[in-house]
Amino acid sequence: MPDHILVLDPAPAMQALLAHNLAGAGYRVSCALDARGALALLAADPPDMLLLEWELPDASGIALLRQLRQDGVLCDLPIIMLSARDSEQDKVLALESGADDYLCKPVGPREMLARVHALLRRRAPAALRAGTGSSAAGATALHLDPHTRRVTAGSVPLNLGRLEFKLLHFLMEHPGRVHSRAQLLDQVWGHAVYLDERTVDAQVGRLRQALLPGGGGHRIETVRGSGYRYLAADAAVCA
Repeated sequence: MPDHILVLDPAPAMQALLAHNLAGAGYRVSCALDARGALALLAADPPDMLLLEWELPDASGIALLRQLRQDGVLCDLPIIMLSARDSEQDKVLALESGADDYLCKPVGPREMLARVHALLRRRAPAALRAGTGSSAAGATALHLDPHTRRVTAGSVPLNLGRLEFKLLHFLMEHPGRVHSRAQLLDQVWGHAVYLDERTVDAQVGRLRQALLPGGGGHRIETVRGSGYRYLAADAAVCA
C-alpha cells in the first residue's frame, strides 16, 4: 500500500496544492484545516507522515508538535514543519520541539517531494531494525529500549526528550566510535536538515544533564577536534 500522508494546513489553496503534488507522486493523502481535525484523523487513521503548518487557527503548530511527541502511539511519527518563518531561530525551535525536517514557504513541489521521500526512506531502515529485537543498546548501568522509548540507569528511569533519545540511541549503537558533529547532524537530525554544528554541542549538553540522575553524564565524551563518542567498555545488547 502507498504511504499515507496527512497534510495539516489552514489555507485551502496551499492544502490543495500539497495534496495534489503528493497524490501525483503516488501517496495516499488526507487533509485537515486545524489541530482538532488533525487529531481526529490521527486517531482514526494514523498516517505514515504529517506535514504540519506552524500557524493554525486553533493551536500553535509547535504546541501540537510537542503534544504528538509525548503521545505513546504517535511519538515516532515523521513530521515536516511548514512555515513562512525563515529565521534560523524558528527552524531550531521547530527541530528541537520534535520536527524531523523544516520547509519554508513558498514550498517548491520538487523540494517538498524530495524531503518527503528522504524522510520516509530514513524511517524504513529504523523500523526494520526495531522489528528485529536486537536494536536495544545498553550498558550494565544504562539501558535503552527503542521499543518502549525508555532509558533507565539501573532501576532509575531517566527523562529524555525526543532528540536526546535519538542521539543517545545512535551513540550507544556505536560504543567507542568517534562521530563528528557533521556525522551526528546527518544521522540524528537527517541529511536534508541544515543546521549549525553548534546545535550538536547544545544537544549533547542537554543529554548529559538528562543522564546525570543515573550518573551517566560522563559516558558522552568530547574528543577534542573530532566530535563525540559513547564510553561503555561494558556495553551490551539487551533484548
